[in-house]
Amino acid sequence: MDDGALAPVDAPDPHRLVDLDGTVCVVTGGGSGIGRAVVHLLAASKGRVVAADLDEQGATETAGLDRDRIVPERVDVTDPGSVVALRERVLGSLGVPGIVVNAAGWDRIEPFLDTTLASRSKVIAVNFAGLVEVCHAFVGPMVAGGAGGGVVNIASDAGRVGSMGETVYAGAKGGVISFSKSLAREVARHGIRVNCICPGPTDTPLFRQQPERMREALARAIPFRRIATPEEVAAAVLFFASPMAAFVTGQVLSVSGGLTMAG
Repeated sequence: MDDGALAPVDAPDPHRLVDLDGTVCVVTGGGSGIGRAVVHLLAASKGRVVAADLDEQGATETAGLDRDRIVPERVDVTDPGSVVALRERVLGSLGVPGIVVNAAGWDRIEPFLDTTLASRSKVIAVNFAGLVEVCHAFVGPMVAGGAGGGVVNIASDAGRVGSMGETVYAGAKGGVISFSKSLAREVARHGIRVNCICPGPTDTPLFRQQPERMREALARAIPFRRIATPEEVAAAVLFFASPMAAFVTGQVLSVSGGLTMAG
């Protein structure tokens, strides 16, 4: 790691900034990485949070961070039936969510021409098609409930500027950005906000699977000379999920330490 790296700053106490006042929140990908950090921060901000993940053990471990406010659930976002079943469980036990965060994601870094049909299909299913199904499942009840709310979709700066070795992933995340803007226009009249976070390289289990040389090169390329922590991405999600963003919709926010500065 570059000796000039800027260390992460201590996150502010969320209790002094945001009180979600028991708002029901659903977070996919809540079993690890960015999703886990989002779940933890929403719970610390007094939300009632569903940590939904294909990895049941991971979701359970996330719930262990605050058993009073976090409920673990299994979901396979690539299976529309599993998504609908999650919705029915949430509506039956907690009620209509006020916040939905799509943090489930998967990637494999490799040249496009070396990808297989299976890997391309999985990247699209997890990162784009699954997100669409989650939004379809939960936004309907949010509209019918009439109380407004917010959707925060985790895309990637790869979807804004492209990324070598992540061509299909970048395409899927670019789709997430366009989808989020379009959905924001459709549901604004119902008081539902839809916004998008684009993380840069972040210290997640998936990132740690990459070769050390690649991880170090990415850190050097970032103006802050380090990668993001999941908690730093979660803080941006909390902003979009909170009343502080009551008049913000259809927006895209990069959390990348300046690696990309797309307008």
